[in-house]
Amino acid sequence: MSYQPTPDDKFSFGLWTVGWQGRDPFGDATRAAIDPAESVRRLADLGAYGVTFHDDDLIPFGSSDTEREAHIKRFREALDATGLIVPMATTNLFTHPVFKDGGFTSNDRDVRRYALRKTIRNIDLAAELGARTYVAWGGREGAESGAAKDVRVALDRLKEAFDVLGEYVTEKGYDLRFALEPKPNEPRGDILLPTVGHALAFIERLERPELYGVNPEVGHEQMAGLNFAHGIAQALWAGKLFHIDLNGQSGIKYDQDLRFGAGDLRSAFWLVDLLETAGYDGPRHFDFKPPRTEDYDGVWESAAGCMRNYLLLKERAAAFRADPEVQEALRASRLDELARPTLGEGETLAGLLADRNAFESFDVDAAAQRGMAFERLDQLAMDHLLGARG
Repeated sequence: MSYQPTPDDKFSFGLWTVGWQGRDPFGDATRAAIDPAESVRRLADLGAYGVTFHDDDLIPFGSSDTEREAHIKRFREALDATGLIVPMATTNLFTHPVFKDGGFTSNDRDVRRYALRKTIRNIDLAAELGARTYVAWGGREGAESGAAKDVRVALDRLKEAFDVLGEYVTEKGYDLRFALEPKPNEPRGDILLPTVGHALAFIERLERPELYGVNPEVGHEQMAGLNFAHGIAQALWAGKLFHIDLNGQSGIKYDQDLRFGAGDLRSAFWLVDLLETAGYDGPRHFDFKPPRTEDYDGVWESAAGCMRNYLLLKERAAAFRADPEVQEALRASRLDELARPTLGEGETLAGLLADRNAFESFDVDAAAQRGMAFERLDQLAMDHLLGARG
């Protein structure tokens, strides 16, 4: 297998990822700003197929209309020259001090109205550039003090905002869906819609739930101590995995945004296995931060590493699934039986209640003695992950 990415792999990067200057709460920038058009060219050279952006990544906050058009023109020229597409866009509602208490759920009504207009303006640009997904991360939508935010009312305002945006894209006829991005904390102490499950539940209360899905991020779910592949499986099961952010994370701590494959490698293996076997056909989007220790040569090495690691894990996962011993181990672990409905074809509740073998005559002790054979199955996965088989 070739580990050189091609556009068919659907690898995409945000301008804010390779363009991160290395500034953090304890240190100033270690890299100069990079022109978005240069990022487009370099990503194309590496084999990416797409590039994404927040409005402020492409058009500096406060730009005049003339300046705005000039930034968009240069970006378009770079896209046209390289063939990269814009599969997704989003809005920055977290950097400027005006959003210190959130955008859509700020206690200040005028801030909420401004946040909606700022988002709508960038939705127009996203549609113009051909984006099919609009991500919404509410990084400032939350609280640190229990008295500071009536969460029930804040959820009303969040629902109102997304309903307005859904109405807007419908009226405009845009072929655009929204993907809500959960995160438990940072920068706020507690952020609304902190996990995939919270976001899925929220979506069902919206006026046009079919327009909304999720954009889970590896590090965000792992910051909450959750199994990322399980969250992705539930999003797929619900038909709501509209987009995905890939990076690396080492346990419950700050949002590390390591390159994909760094951190929890086993979790990355099972994630790639799931995405590839489930037939997910959306972008494999890398939302990572090249470490502030690196110069721009290191930035491009880190970006290339994200794609290479995905392709390596894709190869390892495919070898695992094709291994006859693995297939035998899967049967020994009774995965085929899990796939059978618990009630027989045409069976009703009455039939279950009438079946004495299901309860009265069921040999509980004998069933309790059955081994599940999971350890052999898991070790086979480890062997494939570590390159000892296939």
